[in-house]
Amino acid sequence: MKHIQYQTQGTCSKVIDVTADDNGVIQQVFFVGGCNGNLQGISKLVVGQKIDDVIARLNGIRCGNKPTSCPDQLCRALERLKME
Repeated sequence: MKHIQYQTQGTCSKVIDVTADDNGVIQQVFFVGGCNGNLQGISKLVVGQKIDDVIARLNGIRCGNKPTSCPDQLCRALERLKME
């Protein structure tokens, strides 16, 4: 199992806690801060998915005029997790 607590940048959420198995399948995701309902939904949707598939779908999503978003920051966390 791999685990990371990623400090977000430029979003309302402050931390993303992610666990994936050794095959690169996401086991759980928790966001600290941010839009609780939306982030719970994103978390439920990505559990059971491969890290690379989630990155391909969510990478580059923006929130309003911000250059990033919580889904985009999840991709940053997943990229870091892959390196561990």
